[in-house]
Amino acid sequence: AEDAFDKAKESAKDFSEDAKKSANEFSEGAKKTADEFTAGAREAFSGAGAGSAGGENKKILAGILAIILGSLGVHKFILGYQKEGFILLGITILGYATTCLVIGAFFFWIPGLIGLIEGTQQNNKHKEKRLIPNKS
Repeated sequence: AEDAFDKAKESAKDFSEDAKKSANEFSEGAKKTADEFTAGAREAFSGAGAGSAGGENKKILAGILAIILGSLGVHKFILGYQKEGFILLGITILGYATTCLVIGAFFFWIPGLIGLIEGTQQNNKHKEKRLIPNKS
């Protein structure tokens, strides 16, 4: 019986060492992936100046997000207007909270309409990089 106990103890020790090794490998892989993501995000969001290509891409992204998620104010956060983004987000959350009342419907479509208008305006500012091509 003691021999079986020693075998089980040795097996458990081997298993724990394998588990530690696997956990360390996973941790290193996760750190590498996170570092690559961080570097990619920095590259994507750098160059926010008005004349740089990164700034233009950010504005186009904001235009697309304004059309799709305008009521949540995501486009405002992308462009650096946190106050306006929180206002749109707050109005939308208030709309969700008051859906059972008639007034909640207005809180839904007003920020969405604002986002749609701002997204369309943002699209029209970039005639050479239009989201929706102009027929003329």
